[in-house]
Amino acid sequence: MPSEEGRSRHTCCSKTVFCGSHLEKRADSFRKSFRCESYRNSYRIAFSLLILIMANRNLKQVKIQNNSGPSNMKGSKREFETSEQAKLQDQDLAHPNMEEIMATGGETGDRECIGLTLDLKNFRKPGEKTFTQRCRLFVGNLPTDITEDDFKKLFAKYGEANEVFINRDRGFGFIRLETRTLAEIAKAELDGTILKNRPLRIRFATHGSALTVKNLSPVVSNELLEQAFSQFGPVERAIVVVDDRGRPTGKGFVEFAAKPAARKAMDRCTEGAFLLTTSPRPVIVEPMEQFDDEDGLPEKLLQKTPQYHKEREQPPRFAQPGTFEFEYSSRWKALDDMERQQRDQVDRNIREAKEKLEAEMEAARHEHQLMLMRQGKKLYFITLLMFSLLMSSEKMQVSHKRCQDWQLKHVF
Repeated sequence: MPSEEGRSRHTCCSKTVFCGSHLEKRADSFRKSFRCESYRNSYRIAFSLLILIMANRNLKQVKIQNNSGPSNMKGSKREFETSEQAKLQDQDLAHPNMEEIMATGGETGDRECIGLTLDLKNFRKPGEKTFTQRCRLFVGNLPTDITEDDFKKLFAKYGEANEVFINRDRGFGFIRLETRTLAEIAKAELDGTILKNRPLRIRFATHGSALTVKNLSPVVSNELLEQAFSQFGPVERAIVVVDDRGRPTGKGFVEFAAKPAARKAMDRCTEGAFLLTTSPRPVIVEPMEQFDDEDGLPEKLLQKTPQYHKEREQPPRFAQPGTFEFEYSSRWKALDDMERQQRDQVDRNIREAKEKLEAEMEAARHEHQLMLMRQGKKLYFITLLMFSLLMSSEKMQVSHKRCQDWQLKHVF
């Protein structure tokens, strides 16, 4: 039997052998795990590098954007102004407070402000005429000591004005701006403002050179209407009124630049028959009724008379049946119904009369064309007959001359 030392050595040897194999297995697993971990580290390193590259690129872009402000201020300012003006003209979003706007740079780093200016004085719609009667404002409740320079300074930021009139005794004035849009902006901003302890009252002035045109043919357009009435004087605007579906209503209006041209057009059309198309359908011209359907009558402009206080004692309500109010309210409604029925009957009669007149006009036109054709044929036959008679007379003269020549030659 082996001694203890041998056993121990054998045991140690066996253990050593066992430990060697175990270490080899551990080494293999370690190598595999090392490879996986190296792969993972490689992926992590590559991903980190990609993030750093993207961050560096974004940082460069931010720096370029921030640094391009002072160097290219004029060019960027001009391009921004052009683009903003184009947007405003397309969307009609003009406002006087937008004359000076501020644009900030990037959020990172120091914020740099660039002052930009939008020139609203030249803002107008494509094809819009400037300094027309529609751009004329009435300014009421002016101080009696206001000067013309002060009055112009009040509207200075809304552009150039080519007409300024002030009546200091009655405290009102008129001013005409470049476009309708600027006039609307000025009215919206200055109406009700306090000037020397007096609130200003601003409205659009009455257009005294506007005419209403009726009995228009369905084929008449805005351009034809303006062209037709331009012979009486300069026309600022001519519109054919249509319904909600775009169908012509047979009515329109013409706005002249001056009253003499409007008066001349109304007199000529009243005395004669002004035709716009082939059909003998004359237009009816009348002075245009002026309405204010934008501002209406605000509460602050109502005069607080005794009648006002008396009528305002009761709030808005419905009349209760069987009361005094209900009885007379019913009578008022019955009167309105009768008026509407009579108007409908009159409109119906007028429409039938127009249809009958149009049918008679078409029949008469057809007969007139036939008559012209007959007259043309008669004239043609008469001309042909006269030509044939003339030719026959010339032939007779030639034959008679030949006969005379033969007699002279052979008889005598």
